[in-house]
Amino acid sequence: MAKEKESARPDSKWLVYVASFPTDDPAARMRVLRTLESLGCAVLREGVYVLPDNQVNRQGLQRLSEHMTRINGSAHILQVTNSDAEQGQTFRSLFDRTGKYQELIKAVEGLRAGFGISDPSAIARVLNKQRREFEAISALDFFTSPLRERTEEVLRGTEAEVRKRMFPDAPKAGGVTQTGRYYFKRVWATRKPLWADRLASAWLIRRFIDPEATLLWLDKSQECPSTAVGFGFEGATFSNSRDKVTFQELLASFSLDNSETLARIGTLVHFLDTGGAPVAEAAGVDTLLQGARRRSNSDEELFAESEKTFDLLYEAYFESPGKGADPR
Repeated sequence: MAKEKESARPDSKWLVYVASFPTDDPAARMRVLRTLESLGCAVLREGVYVLPDNQVNRQGLQRLSEHMTRINGSAHILQVTNSDAEQGQTFRSLFDRTGKYQELIKAVEGLRAGFGISDPSAIARVLNKQRREFEAISALDFFTSPLRERTEEVLRGTEAEVRKRMFPDAPKAGGVTQTGRYYFKRVWATRKPLWADRLASAWLIRRFIDPEATLLWLDKSQECPSTAVGFGFEGATFSNSRDKVTFQELLASFSLDNSETLARIGTLVHFLDTGGAPVAEAAGVDTLLQGARRRSNSDEELFAESEKTFDLLYEAYFESPGKGADPR
């Protein structure tokens, strides 16, 4: 029994991928190499790659093998158990993400030099890209680098400081809602099906209101937990009003409607959700969201895909001269 437990060490089971590339299609070869890189494969030698053995990695390599067959290449997936602890540690070192985390921490901390000098919205846009970079690195951090948590802390702290500088006059309490710490690290719940207003509102919450929010997707008949902040459905804390969709109500409640960029996104979301004044970009955004829905196997995947769409929309509107740029 002890030997069985020892053999289950995370650095003892590996997938070795042996690939033979098509010789007459350099473009196809390059696409395969990029896919191997995106999966996080380490190179043992030309044509031989290694990954930790888990279900996700097996599925990824299997799909790539099917593609290799279609392009007249070939590949073999070998499951290897390594009982040599030293060699296992050597393999494990191939997946050390420490350097990438260090570079990211340095980049994020470097943004602080711009506080009080650079436009905080410009810093926020760069920070959003670095947040996506962190998510990409951590997705391939198979052995959980000690710097992962430290990087997350640096990102969260810098994001919080940037939000303060972007919206210094946000009220702490008052009116029908409270803002500030009351809505920090909360569970936010909305109902299925997820579409433009609910997805955009969830993006807004995560990006500008409560970056440590836990999002909950409720079935139609499911009760909203009493400890959760409901949004996007009748009876929720934040929902549609006569003139505004939930996204716009959130903007107003958290004093984010002074951002012309976010307000412009609100106009687009309003059109997608309830109609009204046409928005030129709406058809394109609708197509992207429809594609995200078809590709996604879960609500979490759909939200993750939609986040990318709204991030890009925010950047495009911010950089659109005379249309969406925030006057500072």
